[in-house]
Amino acid sequence: QVQLVESGGGLVQAGGSLRLACAASGRTFSGYVMGWFRQGPGKEREFVAAISRYGRSTLYEDSVKSRFTISSDNAKNTVYLQLNSLKPEDTAVFYCAAEEGGKVRVTSEYHYWGQGTQVTVSS
Repeated sequence: QVQLVESGGGLVQAGGSLRLACAASGRTFSGYVMGWFRQGPGKEREFVAAISRYGRSTLYEDSVKSRFTISSDNAKNTVYLQLNSLKPEDTAVFYCAAEEGGKVRVTSEYHYWGQGTQVTVSS
């Protein structure tokens, strides 16, 4: 019903920036909560950021709050994650996901997932 495709990942040096994008198809996502998660090597998938229905509010994991920014463009049916001041510990596969409602930070609450995009930060 909803397909999500991430892009924008790559290799960047510490302190650099990337802008990730998640394009949705099948229907508009304005009525969904959209989240970003990441999974580092040997780690569980963890919550990074989310934007509420209709883009009315945002929520961030404490460790990234000052460096990452989530936003959406309804005309393009796309959600973004701006990554600034990247650190080697940010290295992970980043995933976008959509949910109709529930606990924003909880992975199992999201029904639709993209394939992920790799972010690698060198020291």
